[in-house]
Amino acid sequence: MTQKYDAIIIGAGVIGAPIAYELSKMGYKTLNVDKLPDAGEGSTAGSCAIVRAHYSTEDGVAFAYEGFKYWLDWENYLGNVKDEKGLAKFMNTGSILIKSQGHDWRKVKKHYDSVGVEYEEWDNETILKHVPVMDLHEFWPVRRPEDPAFWEEPTQMLEGALYCPEGGYVNDPALSVHNIMRAAETKGAAFRFNAEVVKIRTAEGKVQGITLADGTEIDAPVVVNAAGPHSYKVNQMAPGVWEGCNIKTKALRHEVMYCPSPEGYDYLNDGYHQSDGDVGCYIRPETGNLILIGSEDPECDPKEHPDPDEFYAGRGGHGRDNQLTEEQWKAQCYRLARRIPDLKVPNQPKGVCDLYDISDDWIPVYDKSDLGGFYMAVGTSGNQYKNAPVVGAMMAELIDACEKGLDHDNQPFQYKMKYLGRTLNVGFFSRKREINQDSSFSVNG
Repeated sequence: MTQKYDAIIIGAGVIGAPIAYELSKMGYKTLNVDKLPDAGEGSTAGSCAIVRAHYSTEDGVAFAYEGFKYWLDWENYLGNVKDEKGLAKFMNTGSILIKSQGHDWRKVKKHYDSVGVEYEEWDNETILKHVPVMDLHEFWPVRRPEDPAFWEEPTQMLEGALYCPEGGYVNDPALSVHNIMRAAETKGAAFRFNAEVVKIRTAEGKVQGITLADGTEIDAPVVVNAAGPHSYKVNQMAPGVWEGCNIKTKALRHEVMYCPSPEGYDYLNDGYHQSDGDVGCYIRPETGNLILIGSEDPECDPKEHPDPDEFYAGRGGHGRDNQLTEEQWKAQCYRLARRIPDLKVPNQPKGVCDLYDISDDWIPVYDKSDLGGFYMAVGTSGNQYKNAPVVGAMMAELIDACEKGLDHDNQPFQYKMKYLGRTLNVGFFSRKREINQDSSFSVNG
């Protein structure tokens, strides 16, 4: 017997779960399907879960600042739901953006002023008061350790930093999604795991539902692609969807490293999230007084776009594709060691390797498609975790408006943010947009 829902969301990660939550609150009977055993176990589990406001566009800054408010109000957002696993915690460390040639920080500052983001300008002396372990020489341009110029002694000093007291990270990204799932279930949402979608069924230019690998057919007039690194494969299943997107998505391999904090420095309790384009790294505290080191994707680093099915085939068996590489481990750790000379670089790589789902310009696609009833929340990895609760609310309103007749392509939906009271033209995230040249074309969005 065919099951019927008002909306099916493909994916139960940090994007898919909030969409279900918000649609359910609006009265939609929703079902999330995910090929993994539980919520948040895909690429979300490998997320650095950083919450910060600096983006390359004003709309990006506003979106992220709105997202911060949700994390700060986490229990209320969840409707004070009880989760047997406990609740994820937002660690409000504050966020430092180093003024460097690797960031267009002047543009970020302008966006902060326009949006109303709280921030301070720190000179180098102030930075050292807060983070005394840093060397504030300029190391630009970003290089790899195998480049002899990497080891040259710097002569110039940095210009300081922008500091946002509102920023930090979520301590357990997978748990945060489990929390949202439990909240969604209280509103009637259903979740189905170990369920792989193999077909998007359509008729007369409209979506009819999905077919799972075990042959199960599930009907719904609305299907939402929130499949993370697999999103491009799901789009290719749906007739006309991939072809109708001017902005495409693909998977990108990304490595994150852990290094012990310098001796005598309690980075876990006293450290900040920091974005440092001068050495091409972002960092945040990690349990065990570790420093988590991610790459800001400088031009000198190789970019790999694996097939996600092949990449994840080694999960649990320590497959080759999700192993850290010695070359990238050295690149990220040695770059940070220039900024933090007393950094304890371990003798073996330690960290996480996972996949991003990136768009052509690193700005996500939150949109309808050329197939009636088929929607997309894709190209979200690397910089959208922090925005997920806002994405859920915005996508739910967009879907509801389109299903009630809005011609979103010609009259883009206007989304009013709950906390900032600011209206966002959702056409900013259109599948049909031209590549946004204001983007950083990196994890910074």
